[in-house]
Amino acid sequence: MCPRTMKDRVMNRIGELDSINLQNFIQMISKEHRFLSSLLDSLREAILVISPAHTVLYHNAAAQEFLGLPENASALPVEKLLPGLNLNLLLSDSGIGSRKSMRQELELTYPEHRIVQMYALPIDREDAPYALILNDITATMERAADMAESERSKAVSILAAEVAHEIGNPLNSLYLHLQFLQRLLKNPDANLADAAQEVAEARSEVERLDAIINQFLHALRPGKPVFESLDLKSLVLDSLNFMRQEITDRKIQLEFYWGENVPQIKGDASQLKQAFYNLARNAMQAMPAGGRLTVRCSADDNFVMLSVSDSGCGIKPENMQKIFRPFFTTKNAGTGLGLMIVERIVRDHGGSLAVDSRENAGTTFTISLPRQFRLVRGLPAPTESNEQKTKEGSPE
Repeated sequence: MCPRTMKDRVMNRIGELDSINLQNFIQMISKEHRFLSSLLDSLREAILVISPAHTVLYHNAAAQEFLGLPENASALPVEKLLPGLNLNLLLSDSGIGSRKSMRQELELTYPEHRIVQMYALPIDREDAPYALILNDITATMERAADMAESERSKAVSILAAEVAHEIGNPLNSLYLHLQFLQRLLKNPDANLADAAQEVAEARSEVERLDAIINQFLHALRPGKPVFESLDLKSLVLDSLNFMRQEITDRKIQLEFYWGENVPQIKGDASQLKQAFYNLARNAMQAMPAGGRLTVRCSADDNFVMLSVSDSGCGIKPENMQKIFRPFFTTKNAGTGLGLMIVERIVRDHGGSLAVDSRENAGTTFTISLPRQFRLVRGLPAPTESNEQKTKEGSPE
């Protein structure tokens, strides 16, 4: 039942109540409202419900603390409260059923410095299309910096245990194929086609093992990036050229849009190629029956933004918080380490990684990297008429 139909039924029912029952009904609603408000205010996560006009419709107590909000924040645009957040992409959807989910890390400077992890989740209401959930990860980030070695050892233990589990299936399969091949070779009348098939299957399992181990080593021993001036366009084109045959075989249409005057960046070429390759491979794997792979790049005064979009199955809202966890994957042959590696590379380059996705309609990952030379825009020089007005309007 749609919200409007429910609302109409409730309003009709209220009109049928006598004064005593109406008073009881209002008291019940007031009690439920107090309960829900108390529940939301007890949460550590900040919650904002926003309008289609990008203003705040509701905020809990944690949001008031995080963002220094007044009691009435209805006139405040969300972009001012959360610098770096682009809600136009979310709120451009035409229908409730087509809305996207998005995950992004943001750095706040007011009322105090915080690093927050933001999740935008759709709500089935036209007047309140999204809820933003902010989780303060400042302490986590600081602990990670102060206790890097300890965290690294813990991560190694977790990854090692997961790798031991992950390689079990291909090893068992490889053993069975080799065992069958051994029996075939003992038979003088063995069919060479059967033997060749077993060799091909065994080779496929070896390649799968190699991929798991390589991904593990990239996650385990990332290495510090070696920075140099890079032309991002050349780097991306080299990577796409490397994947050209796979793009063709998968019947994928490639669209490439490069903004004008995209500046150079400082970065490690091999690591950034790895990050782009991982995102492009994920996009292609999300379109097993073919589709559209779109690569875009643009720049503003502070950042160069590179996005990789697919027209695939999208990410379910309940999986948005899991996709960067080690070994979490929804693909049959995935290792679950690709996005973890991308996020680590981007963070080591001083950038940020954002994802927005619409189930059954596609996903976009956007890497934002600092410009090599940040642009500083000065105020325009006053015109003669403006100067005259300033002089006339200034106090004696």
